[in-house]
Amino acid sequence: MAESSFDIEAGVDRQEVDNAINQAARECGTRFDFKDTDTVIEWSGDEGIKVESASEDRVRAALEVLRDKVVKRKVSLKALDIGDPRDVAGGRSRIDIALINTLPADLAKTIIKDIKATKLKVTPTNMGDHVRVAGKKRDDLQEIQAMVKSKDYDAPLRFTNYK
Repeated sequence: MAESSFDIEAGVDRQEVDNAINQAARECGTRFDFKDTDTVIEWSGDEGIKVESASEDRVRAALEVLRDKVVKRKVSLKALDIGDPRDVAGGRSRIDIALINTLPADLAKTIIKDIKATKLKVTPTNMGDHVRVAGKKRDDLQEIQAMVKSKDYDAPLRFTNYK
């Protein structure tokens, strides 16, 4: 019987984040409490989001709208590295958000240690930016996935590359 495998990696579906950004920007454009604040929620660069508004309380409110939309799109809030509000030109306030899309080395080691502690006949391998788990029984692999999902790791983990 051939070995089956899957990868555990950190990251989110970029299209879902894009949809959440568009929905949040649309809501901020139509809500009365954001009237005349020129609130902007958009991509800034490849892996970042910019939330900007007329004041610090409005930028925090816009951030809450974005968080709400991200959760509704089933994207983990752990994927968002939210910065502190800062003043920008014209008395406006801005929050920069970075997307977490790499698996930290220490977290990969912790995941491998936890997988080995289950005593299932699977082989976890650190592949740098992801952890590959291989085993002969698909049931064992499914148990590993359930175990990883049940633990509260500090990263947005997803399972990919099923073979």
